Amino acid sequence: MFNDLPRKFVQDFIEKERWKYITSGLKTTLLVTVLAVIVGVVIGAVIAIVRTSHDQLDGRKQGPGMVLLGIADGFCRLYLTIIRGTPVLVQLLLLYFVFMVNCPSKVAVAVTAFGINSGAYVAEIIRSGIMSVDIGQMEAGRSLGLSYVRTMRLIVLPQAFKNCLPSLVNELITLLKETSICGYIGLNELTRGGDIIRSTTFDAMLPLLAVAVIYLVIVMFFTWLMGKLERRLRESDKR
Repeated sequence: MFNDLPRKFVQDFIEKERWKYITSGLKTTLLVTVLAVIVGVVIGAVIAIVRTSHDQLDGRKQGPGMVLLGIADGFCRLYLTIIRGTPVLVQLLLLYFVFMVNCPSKVAVAVTAFGINSGAYVAEIIRSGIMSVDIGQMEAGRSLGLSYVRTMRLIVLPQAFKNCLPSLVNELITLLKETSICGYIGLNELTRGGDIIRSTTFDAMLPLLAVAVIYLVIVMFFTWLMGKLERRLRESDKR
């Protein structure tokens, strides 16, 4: 078996430049991951702010603004329930075959699906970060004459993002690995690239092993980065 590895390596990666399936798939995987993370953070931040604001202001103020905030909070809760209660693969297939059936870009479909899915989890991460900030910070900002929005933007949110940064990196790692299901809609990402080589050469070990190693290296890099961020945060807290 091992004596045949050099021949299989040449057959799987060198012949007909099959290694390009891996490199092009890796580019697609990273592109979908980065864009989906951006979409997820934007959605998650908006939902977290709406839910936190509703919880903090509920019963304290009355008026049309609170009614609108209550409606927005209801939609956010419905969104979180649906997205977190259904598999991401089903959401991806629904977007591709039903809601975005006329979209010419499979990358756009994947980014939308994973961004919407990630947004539900990022929302709870950011909301927990906001709730971890002492309520006195909000009261201090309001006592200085800042509005609720300015206090949230200038005082509370920076501290919240600092508190939840490690969890956001973990969500990035999870999202990276979840993109391996993009092959279900025919998107040639990293896992599908290895599978194309396997189906062409009828050798499963080396292509899939290469895919696994690449995922592992990327995850190890993000884990190392998260460790550095955590150490920096601990050092800044001591100052």
